[in-house]
Amino acid sequence: MKNVKEIMITIEGESWQKALDKSFKKKNKEVQIDGFRKGSAPKKVYIKNFGLESLFMDAVDFVVDEAYQKALEQAKIVPVVEPNLEVNQIDENQVTFKFTIISKPEVKLGEYKNLGLKKEKAKVSKDELDEEVHRLQEQLAEIVPKNEGSVKEHDTAVIDFEGFVDGKILDGGKGENYPLEIGSHIFIPGFEEGIIGMSIGEEKELKLKFPDNYVADLKGKDVTFRVTVREIKERIIPELNEDFYQDLGYDNIKTKEEFYQEVEKVLMDRKNALIEDEFTEKCLEKASENMKVDINKEIIDDEIHRMIHQFEEQLKMQGIKFEDYMNITGMTHEKLHEQMEPEAIKRIKYRYLLEAIADQEKIDFTDDEVNARAKQMADNYGITMDELLKAYGSIDIVKYDMKMHKAIEILKENI
Repeated sequence: MKNVKEIMITIEGESWQKALDKSFKKKNKEVQIDGFRKGSAPKKVYIKNFGLESLFMDAVDFVVDEAYQKALEQAKIVPVVEPNLEVNQIDENQVTFKFTIISKPEVKLGEYKNLGLKKEKAKVSKDELDEEVHRLQEQLAEIVPKNEGSVKEHDTAVIDFEGFVDGKILDGGKGENYPLEIGSHIFIPGFEEGIIGMSIGEEKELKLKFPDNYVADLKGKDVTFRVTVREIKERIIPELNEDFYQDLGYDNIKTKEEFYQEVEKVLMDRKNALIEDEFTEKCLEKASENMKVDINKEIIDDEIHRMIHQFEEQLKMQGIKFEDYMNITGMTHEKLHEQMEPEAIKRIKYRYLLEAIADQEKIDFTDDEVNARAKQMADNYGITMDELLKAYGSIDIVKYDMKMHKAIEILKENI
């Protein structure tokens, strides 16, 4: 491919001899030679015992950065992934490296201004509005003890239970003062249905059957649960009044009509944001289909490794170890790599598309504009400029993000 260059770099003479000397001093401190303290044996004695070849690999480490800088100067390209390195030849006089350097592939923009795409208009139906209002009521519902009556749908029954299979106590099938919300379907089919209608203090036997898709040693088997209801709690849905509106943070709302208008506005904003995201995705997808670019496997692999690292960090924030996730799910690195490849390719294409649009449209920002944007971002996050730039890496990345956002605006404006 045109964006791949192989560069041969030889380090010889004084540079190589200095590297061999440094390698000797390091190795000499690690080995014991009869008649000498560690680190005190002469070089000739060391080489006689271990051979000159034992110094090569450490010496390579000492000169590889110098060789890489020379390779970049010779290649006159900017690598987009870590270059592949091979030691082509090595002896007492020199070492020759082969660097395979991959730069950004050539991108040929297709049509990105007249894509024929239309943005949907946000609408909120009466059913959606009622559903959201009910959800907000459920959110602030109060769970209180019910001293009379029996267990109903959506009540929480506090129960003691014990299961028996083949006349023996079911392992793990016992609980005391267990709060079971009727309708949660946590237990096997028939369990919650059997509790509906029971009163406080009532005992009952539920004769049920484990489903066919249950664990191997229990699926399809008959099971008997002895259940006692200790307490019943019901959900009290709050009324639509000023107290409820204030509990939700709407201090200025006084009437039901005003509340419904506010909820509708929130739903509209939410839908508009979703529609905007979906429209952006459609524009990126269509314009990237019109673009021509050959992406090296190494670039794709590098993006996948970045995604896996991000995924690992997300798991860590949830208190889950990456190794544990892999074991529990039966996932392998190869499967995860394969699973993430389509998304990685899409991300790369979108990035190259927006960079090409930014170049084509000559998008740029002054230092003052970039600094003002960075200051605004820092204020929004409640941090200092220094903290923001430390998180981002540099002010150049803030400028890059600004270019990408502007490219997206152009992509959407010209439809």
